[in-house]
Amino acid sequence: MTGSCRIGTAGWSIPGAVAGAFPDAGSHLERYATVFPAVEINSSFHRPHRRSTYERWAAATPANFRFAVKLPKQISHVLRLVDAEAPLATFLDEAGGLGDRLGVLLLQLPPKLAFDEGIAAAFFEMLQARRPGGAALVCEPRHASWFTPDAEACLTDHEVARVAADPVLAPGGERPGGWPGLAYHRLHGSPRVYHSAYGPERLDALAATFTPADTWCIFDNTASSAATGDALYLQSLVSPDQAPRSS
Repeated sequence: MTGSCRIGTAGWSIPGAVAGAFPDAGSHLERYATVFPAVEINSSFHRPHRRSTYERWAAATPANFRFAVKLPKQISHVLRLVDAEAPLATFLDEAGGLGDRLGVLLLQLPPKLAFDEGIAAAFFEMLQARRPGGAALVCEPRHASWFTPDAEACLTDHEVARVAADPVLAPGGERPGGWPGLAYHRLHGSPRVYHSAYGPERLDALAATFTPADTWCIFDNTASSAATGDALYLQSLVSPDQAPRSS
């Protein structure tokens, strides 16, 4: 691979079972950021965070660390991308507190939100124009209409990468799509969502699919604390120079 590969989890909790892979001193985020190069913030989907909070998180991480931040459900699920200028501006001002640590803006769409080219294009244009710095745009659609040539062209034209998700909710959702400059994988756990670990065999197969594009892989199977172990194993495959210290 010639691009960068960022492995991480949704949130930065450190389960006791793998605590030995992390330094003993510092906050959970400081300890996490010494081992992983990226993290996904999902709490922003449910509630706002002050800009000063994002600034504090950024200050706790090294210069090469990056955050992915999920857009609020008010934008994606309530407004459904329509008339979202005000809440988007507020969110971007808050998340902009991450400065150059902001790597990805993540838009997850509700399962019943079908692709509408006019609505999607207008929203992506607004998001592109207002995004802080060089943050990449990533979309996780979950309606089958988003996995068509027209939707693919819209995403590509607006430089929005489409998530490769597990479990797969629509044919084609298992592969990255949209803008080819970034491949973003979100692994929620399967067969039991948010709980099941992936294990070496499945992660070996996943690593073999990674391409020269910049790649993110975020484990969201955090309910049983499986995410961190899976992330550590995958990172040892694709970024052996970042393998954790021995416990």
